Amino acid sequence: MHTGNTKQLGIIGLGKMGGNIALQAVEKGIYVVGKARSKKPELEKGGVTIVDDYESFVSSLEPPRVIYLSLPAGPTVDRVLEELTPFLERSDVIMDGGNSFFRDSIRREKDIFQKGLFFLDVGTSGGMEGARNGACFMVGGKENGMEIAAPVLSTLAVKDGFLHTGAPGSGHFVKLVHNGIEFGMLQAIGEGYSLLVKSGFELNYADIFRNWSHGSVIRGWLVELMEQGLREKESQEIESYVEDTGEVNWLLQEAINKEIALPVISQSVMELFRSREREGDVFRAIALMRHGFGGHPFGHDKAIEKERRIGRIEKF
Repeated sequence: MHTGNTKQLGIIGLGKMGGNIALQAVEKGIYVVGKARSKKPELEKGGVTIVDDYESFVSSLEPPRVIYLSLPAGPTVDRVLEELTPFLERSDVIMDGGNSFFRDSIRREKDIFQKGLFFLDVGTSGGMEGARNGACFMVGGKENGMEIAAPVLSTLAVKDGFLHTGAPGSGHFVKLVHNGIEFGMLQAIGEGYSLLVKSGFELNYADIFRNWSHGSVIRGWLVELMEQGLREKESQEIESYVEDTGEVNWLLQEAINKEIALPVISQSVMELFRSREREGDVFRAIALMRHGFGGHPFGHDKAIEKERRIGRIEKF
């Protein structure tokens, strides 16, 4: 067990996001304990302490503990909470850093708080690069829990990238809206790329996206990722089936319930569905950008499809 005044963080879920957050934390002087069922030599080499059971995991951290869950949305989160909480002590903080449905987070916070623990819904953006070098956090939950977790989250965030959004559930709701905006932006860039391909001109597409990254109105990370992806991979080699975990579908259902018009985001979801039926340069471009920021797969992925089906537990 580590003792002293060093910041500490427990992480459950050491995949692409959780593993990179763990390495970033160690490099910034945070003592990190991760729970995994198998060895993680690359993380252990980077200074992360790995254990394989909850009792050892909790006893390796000093109270009040700050624990980050990097797990698929849905039943997995509830199962881990059920297995973890018996070992925790009053005022320990659990943070759900996945893309859970915000109403699930409201329910979980209520249940966890009744046990004397804090639960924060931590919308996490920035992809693998953000997890490794500085993420954007949108955090909902009670102020007392925020005060305990804030030193760790502010250390792991980019400048101005850590925000307490408000009441329980608000962090994951804000992240849900963020993902809807992301879908619309991806669709627009993909459509622009398709126009370039079919223009009849001999164009260097990577050079165009590089040009747009310097001083243009549409400059931004997604445009940069298009350039990077096109230099690394020919677009025609990319399968245009776009996979996703379904969160933006929840956003559309929420908008329908509130009778809020979302024409751009709605159409971007319909176009994503269309990518699973036919090939197209728009879809290849979207797949290229999604792979760039989140390591999302090219083509169909059964595990992601399953998460899309079961990720939301609470109904609207």
